[in-house]
Amino acid sequence: MFFGVFDTAIRAECALVIEWSITLQNPNPAIVSNSTPRKRFTRGMRSLFLLGGLGSVAALVSVALVVSSVPATQSDTMIAAEAPLPLAVTLVSADNIVESHSAAHATSALKSRETLADLVMRIGATPEDAYGALSTVLNDEMLDARRLRPGLTAEAWFDGETLTGLSLREANDKSYLVTRLQSGDWHASALNARLTPSYTRIATTIETSIYDAARQLGAGDQQVVDFASAFAYDIDFQREIHPGDAFEIVYETMVDERGNPVKTGNVVYAELDGKALSRGFYHFTPSDDGVSDYFDTSGESATKFLMKTPINGARLSSSFGRRRHPISGYSRLHKGTDFAAPRGTPIYAAGHGTIERANRYGGYGKFIRIRHANGYKTAYAHMRGFKRGMRKGKRVRQGDVIGYVGSTGASTGPHLHYEVYIKGKPVNAMKLKLPTGRKLANTSKVMEEFSARKAKIDTIRYENGLKINTASLETKTPKLP
Repeated sequence: MFFGVFDTAIRAECALVIEWSITLQNPNPAIVSNSTPRKRFTRGMRSLFLLGGLGSVAALVSVALVVSSVPATQSDTMIAAEAPLPLAVTLVSADNIVESHSAAHATSALKSRETLADLVMRIGATPEDAYGALSTVLNDEMLDARRLRPGLTAEAWFDGETLTGLSLREANDKSYLVTRLQSGDWHASALNARLTPSYTRIATTIETSIYDAARQLGAGDQQVVDFASAFAYDIDFQREIHPGDAFEIVYETMVDERGNPVKTGNVVYAELDGKALSRGFYHFTPSDDGVSDYFDTSGESATKFLMKTPINGARLSSSFGRRRHPISGYSRLHKGTDFAAPRGTPIYAAGHGTIERANRYGGYGKFIRIRHANGYKTAYAHMRGFKRGMRKGKRVRQGDVIGYVGSTGASTGPHLHYEVYIKGKPVNAMKLKLPTGRKLANTSKVMEEFSARKAKIDTIRYENGLKINTASLETKTPKLP
């Protein structure tokens, strides 16, 4: 249609140009018209009109040619726009794969004792495609097949029976994408999700234990461990936590582009409000020594000179004082505190110091004694064994694992016998008033830094609500992000 219209226009324009040419070359008015006479045109004017006419014809011809090609161009453009984008053209993370409209896809998780190739073939890939795609990831050393764990997820895209793309998610914030190129080769790339730091606050009353309550509210094991470490010097979690006590934990959370929690981090605030203790601690790293610790509102470190209980998850089975010995039958001073725990439970050094002895020692069985500053010593007996490297003269730091619970020597069952001496005299570790750790108030500049950090954490707490949630907790523990 368009071509016909412009063909007519071109023919008319050509006739007009020819007429102008005849007129310019034959200025006799009688040939052009029998009416009003016209002025003569100079040679220059005739040339100008002739060139203008020819230019118009050329322009119309060009327009006709362009218009005549428009339907084909528009059609190609529409087809290209409607065609599916190739896999991962607009990929920004492992969660934003752009798949073709017609491509089928399948997903599954790695099972115990299953290889990656088994997984990819199980979700539909041929052996040739599976090995071809996976070899790209493994040969480029992006993924270590020896360290894979059950739960790794694989998502595959297919064009018919042909594998066109494969996504492997090793962790919530890291995955790998393998795509088939037009040449048939495979291309692999590592994808790291864009994570944004955030904070999560949980607070409630305790019905059974802090661990159960924190896990039910979404905290992970590491957050519970961090919380316990902040109060390890002040309270015995096995005997001094009671139903109705309240706690609060604020911890770091990394979220992805969609706002979903991906992983958790350090506890930045820990508070316990109970019968035995009411205290809160802020996580802070002083600029002068770079040693992170928990500090109370006055800037006093949670860390004490010695740990009150150098073992986790143990039950106090025998206290310090005179008692009838369970084996000899004689009544005598029990110089330490016994903590019943399963065999193999780690035993920690109660404080910084130097090992004085690490060997078998009569009825104590396998025994370690550590010399600390200011005339303090601690002793650990009935151990199943020592951690490798523990020997006389070895320097240890508070919290280092030195051995494991056993029942060697004069023992009726697996437990840790723990003793504390001050200048050679045995004392009750459970009632000992231990020297405190660092006081930030002694360094004005660092105290100012701590005050700023404290204010920031308090703002986070207020933004997440400070009122304790006393609503009853569900008995089912939700899955961690």
